[in-house]
Amino acid sequence: MGEVFAGRYELVDPIGRGGVGAVWRSWDHRRRRYVAAKVLQQSDAHALLRFVREQATRIDHPHVLAPASWAADDAKVLFTMDLVRGGSLAHLVGDYGPLPPHYVVVLLDQLLAGLTAVHAEGVVHRDIKPANILLEATGTGPPHVRLSDFGIAMRKGDARLTETDYVVGTPGYFAPEQLLGHEPDFPADLYAVGLVSLYLLGGQKPDADAIKERFLATGTPPAPVGVPEPLWQVIGALLQPDPHARFRTATGARKALAAAVELIPEPAADEEPVEIFDQIGPLPDGFGPEGPLAAAVRQPQPPPQPRQPPRPQAHPQAPVQAPASDPPGGFVPHPPRPAPPRPKGRHAAPLPAHEPLTHTRTHAERAALDPRPAVAGPHPAAPATPPPPPATPAVVSQPLPALPEHPPAVPALPQPRPLPGAASSRVPVVAHPRPGPPAKVAVSVLLLAALCFAVGILALLAS
Repeated sequence: MGEVFAGRYELVDPIGRGGVGAVWRSWDHRRRRYVAAKVLQQSDAHALLRFVREQATRIDHPHVLAPASWAADDAKVLFTMDLVRGGSLAHLVGDYGPLPPHYVVVLLDQLLAGLTAVHAEGVVHRDIKPANILLEATGTGPPHVRLSDFGIAMRKGDARLTETDYVVGTPGYFAPEQLLGHEPDFPADLYAVGLVSLYLLGGQKPDADAIKERFLATGTPPAPVGVPEPLWQVIGALLQPDPHARFRTATGARKALAAAVELIPEPAADEEPVEIFDQIGPLPDGFGPEGPLAAAVRQPQPPPQPRQPPRPQAHPQAPVQAPASDPPGGFVPHPPRPAPPRPKGRHAAPLPAHEPLTHTRTHAERAALDPRPAVAGPHPAAPATPPPPPATPAVVSQPLPALPEHPPAVPALPQPRPLPGAASSRVPVVAHPRPGPPAKVAVSVLLLAALCFAVGILALLAS
């Protein structure tokens, strides 16, 4: 998430830089749209005063890009304006070089229309140049010019923020009277429009000093190569060194341009169309066409916690239930056999710890536990290696024989013989009382206690 000014403007990414501030693409949370925000970078009083003067410029015109609102947050201030995506005239000339005359006429007409609205508010722009003339991203359609950057603009009659001998603006686009320190006036803006026209037609920045010398020496010089004469007459009237010989208003220059259009030849059929591209680029991560993405999508997920091994749980053995119908093959599982009864008695031999309670000892185990000597019988010796079990058929067609209900019980060990002359193997235990102190000691202790009791009584009476 970007920095948010005054709870409304969220800075997204920088898209330009000016003399006193950087321009950011921002999201207006109130109007729900992207805007361009100019953030003041300098904090001195002079820059702040110019910034305040610029944001106070309110000119509503389709070919003017003026500040629309402003906001302040701690020591930072910004103002916003419409987001123009097609770059500037400098980008356009950088892509195509010299532009066709009929296309330049359309650009000049829109520029003069916007300048007419600016002059109608009594404002002198003072910084008209290709980089400050923006374009909407219209593709191959008709261009749309927006005059921007009123950072050094001032109203006629307002106090100047610079010394008399100091000139502000962009070198190469000054009017001759500006270099002489005259008060800013509308004809100075029109002179800059003439220099911009030469830049569009020639594809490079014109030499303002050489142009002034040629006009002073010969008046209006011949038209440059590739520039129609009717169009050159309008541009020549804009470039007159004497401000009184120039057009006095942008409206007059626009009328002369409209008359010259009728005399300019139509463009060739195979002429390459001029396309104005989107110069801003895609939105960064976390932002979409409808604004910032949802917080749940943009928030980083917490790192995964290490998985704990599952605790072993006792799974009680579920009782085996007979199925409702016989499974394939006719096999019916039998219920588990009951555990044999353990022999009771004090001297019953315990089972080994590793044997289950249902274990039935073999003949060899019973013989090992029986202390009596072994008696030869008909039982054959167990083979060293048991024979392999017979192969189990895949399908049992007959039910298995039922096991005996009670397996043979383990024989109890013989009882030990009683000792001769003893009535029982158990000897009764008689509890004897604990002996007390001797009689002499008990009497002495009692006499001493009585003496202490008497001394205490006498002490209480005496007090």
